[in-house]
Amino acid sequence: MKNAPDADFLIFDLGNVIIDIDYHRSLGLIKNHVPESLHAKVDGFYLTDFHKAYEKGKIDSPTFRNAVREYFEQNWEDQKVDELWNSLLGKIPGERLELVSKLRQNYKIGVLSNTNEIHIDAVYEMLRKDHGLNSFDPLFDRIFYSHEMGLAKPSKEIYERMLVELGTTAERVIFFDDLEANVKGAASIGVRAIHVTGPNVLFDFFGHV
Repeated sequence: MKNAPDADFLIFDLGNVIIDIDYHRSLGLIKNHVPESLHAKVDGFYLTDFHKAYEKGKIDSPTFRNAVREYFEQNWEDQKVDELWNSLLGKIPGERLELVSKLRQNYKIGVLSNTNEIHIDAVYEMLRKDHGLNSFDPLFDRIFYSHEMGLAKPSKEIYERMLVELGTTAERVIFFDDLEANVKGAASIGVRAIHVTGPNVLFDFFGHV
């Protein structure tokens, strides 16, 4: 390993760090299924209270689906809601999983992701289909999902909870995330946080181990 940082834990976001995602594709697909008069509501979808509540596990999947139907004024079946909601998910590149496996030889590896039950079910299905894995458990030592923690990035509380559960201190953790706000949130409590701005950032950081 060309770059072996002094840390005990490497913590990765999922979206655009481990898994390719495309918010614009998802919003564009939803716009194709609603009248143009509702397109402004599509653009504000991720800012809605019910989306934030679902991300924190404050509401369950049936309640979320009903809120989506009401928000977009559509009588979509559950399967259609899930299909549109999951359309932001792309591939899970094998080289990223290989990198994680190599890094695990020298570090404890974890995930910290803002996510939800519907997305995770779809991600695990992709893992089974494309990589022969039923979950991330064989790859990561610790997994922290916002909807299971009742907290979401970039709040300080979610990073503090993670540190407590890891049994470590901020300076012993390096965190990788694609959103600047989440990077700043982690950095605000002393975690070394790396902004993942493209697909090569991880490989460049670790010197293509």
